[in-house]
Amino acid sequence: MIEAVKFWNEPNNKSHWDLELDPQWTHYAAMVKLASAAVVAEAPRLTKVLGGISPIDPSFMQGLKNAGVLDGVDAAAVHGFPLDWNHWMIHEWPRRIAEIQAVTSLPIWVTEVGVSTFGAEEVQEFGLRRCAELLLGLVPRVHWYSLYDLPKAWPATTRHREAEGSSYYRHFHMGLLREDGTPKLACSLFPQYTPEMGICQWFHFEDPRLEDAVRWLKRLGVRRLRTGLSWADSFRSDADAWFDRQMRALDAFDVTLTFCFTPEHRGIAAHHTSPPQVAQEYAEFCARMVRRYAAGAGAAEQTGEAASTQALQAS
Repeated sequence: MIEAVKFWNEPNNKSHWDLELDPQWTHYAAMVKLASAAVVAEAPRLTKVLGGISPIDPSFMQGLKNAGVLDGVDAAAVHGFPLDWNHWMIHEWPRRIAEIQAVTSLPIWVTEVGVSTFGAEEVQEFGLRRCAELLLGLVPRVHWYSLYDLPKAWPATTRHREAEGSSYYRHFHMGLLREDGTPKLACSLFPQYTPEMGICQWFHFEDPRLEDAVRWLKRLGVRRLRTGLSWADSFRSDADAWFDRQMRALDAFDVTLTFCFTPEHRGIAAHHTSPPQVAQEYAEFCARMVRRYAAGAGAAEQTGEAASTQALQAS
């Protein structure tokens, strides 16, 4: 079942949102307000989450609050990787959460936290244990990133890729499982923290790991899963068939579903990090996915497309 939907992934990170095109996040703010209204029209009771921010920046959150964005969501999310990419220590997690809590009364979800095995598997093992000690019970949702290492033949979804140096290559070593599906040291530790701790695992279009991932998630005792559906992929000729297959496979989990990645031909610039030319088109994609996959979609069961159209126009 779909537990929640998220609007974008790390919108304040230049690797995931084009800050040159949207330096004050005005495009992003308009997009989220339209999308949240569209989702409410389809599924009034579905939890709406602001795209997980990285870095954890209270000034960014304050700016979105001032723009009225937080009025349309039910939770705010943060991402943290202090042993790999952030310039703060792992023990600072409670303080980082408190910085966002000082800005908003919304529940704070940690929808990505992880440690790479870039240097040693023992580092990830320590990081998992310490993050669980610090975060479980402090926030209502924690999602470990990730189940699988990213295959070396696939690009990491960042803007500058190899030019980022070792920061880029750490993306390929974040899994509890290696690329070939064999477990790392931390994998045997993970069931100690489920089902309270969930996992974030992104699936590529027609990802061959899907069925094995489901078996591993069940084996590890995972109940909460964060993943995504790509707006860009939705323009492929067989997109709905893949989306249907993915969502059927994940039906046993409480899914937080992230909507992101701009189609090149719909962006201000031809890149997946670009703001869309028309924010309403992103909202319409979110509404269509909720209508297709969110069980008990509330208003959508009675009014379908008309409810979304009315909400978008009202916004």
